[in-house]
Amino acid sequence: MNAPTPYYVQAGPFGVRFNALFGKLARLGISLAGTAELSVRGRTSGAMQRIPVNPHRHEGAQYLVSARGHSQWVRNMRVAGGGQLRVGRTVRAFTATELTDPAAKAAVLRTYLAKWGWEVNRFFQGVTAKSSDAELRAAAADHPVFRITVTDQGAPAK
Repeated sequence: MNAPTPYYVQAGPFGVRFNALFGKLARLGISLAGTAELSVRGRTSGAMQRIPVNPHRHEGAQYLVSARGHSQWVRNMRVAGGGQLRVGRTVRAFTATELTDPAAKAAVLRTYLAKWGWEVNRFFQGVTAKSSDAELRAAAADHPVFRITVTDQGAPAK
């Protein structure tokens, strides 16, 4: 019996161009609504992979949420255990710990959707910031959440 395929929504041609634009803007120092460019080492290639993300603050801690599900950056983060966030010349190195408790993930997802829902609701299959705790806990398995701890605050890019 095969294990179910993890939830993942691959970006279409428009999404790829949209992500490329937001990544380029973050590299240039333009952060729209708090976006940053994530760099994480590829688990097989060893090369740094870059993608725009929406870092999210919840109860004093910072998180990365994968709205699209179990994406390549998520798989790479699980192996690498950290990466870098860049906005312009400022690069912050961090370590990452994946949340596994559905209730803890649901709390982060609720505030994430309240802030970023305008951009990401379509990936949450009807779950929104106003959904019940049970609905958010059910959605938590499809949306990896990493708590990040900055280890190098604002080092200039080389």
